[in-house]
Amino acid sequence: MQRRVKEEWAIVLDFLKHGYPEDSRPFHQKEPIVQALGKDHFVLLELVPNSDIEIKPNDLVYIGDGERKEIKYIKGILNLSKLTQTAKNEIPYIIEKMVGEKEEHLVEFFNIAGPISLRAHSLELLPSIGKRHAKELLEARTERPFVSFEDIKKRVSSVPDPKKLVIQRIMVELDEGDRYKLFVRV
Repeated sequence: MQRRVKEEWAIVLDFLKHGYPEDSRPFHQKEPIVQALGKDHFVLLELVPNSDIEIKPNDLVYIGDGERKEIKYIKGILNLSKLTQTAKNEIPYIIEKMVGEKEEHLVEFFNIAGPISLRAHSLELLPSIGKRHAKELLEARTERPFVSFEDIKKRVSSVPDPKKLVIQRIMVELDEGDRYKLFVRV
C-alpha cells in the first residue's frame, strides 16, 4: 500500500472568498475555498481558509500539522480540470518558479532515473525524449553525474531545455495524463 505524502506548505493559485460560483447552496452555507499547489510534491489541493483572512495568488501558506494561521483545514485533492481560470493561468508560472527553486533535487532525477519495464525507461516519460535521447542521457551520466539543468544542456545536445521538459511532465501528471508519476506525488 502506497503511503500518502504530506505537504507542509502550499502556494495559492486562487482564492474564492464566496466559494465556487456553480455551488447552488444558499450564500450563507457556502464556504471560502483556496486552490493551491503543494510546494514539495506538486499536489493540487483544495483548502478552506480561516474566516476573515485575505489570501491572494502566489501567497505561501502553511498547511502542516502545526498551528495554521491562514488555513482551517485541507478539504482534499483537486484535479486540474476543477481549477478556476485564474488558477489555470497561474499554475504554469508557479511550477516554473518551483522547478527553478528545486533544481538540485530535480536534476538528481536525471542522475538516478531507472527503467520502468524491460522495454521502457523512466527518462522516456519526459516529453520529446525517446529511446535515443534517453540512451544519450544515460551515457552522459555514467561519465559523471549531472549538477544542473545547464550541465545537462551542455553535455547532451539532444536535450536543449531539460527544465522545460520537467515543467511539461509535471503538467501532464497534474492533468492525470499518465499513470506514471515522476514528480507529482499523492
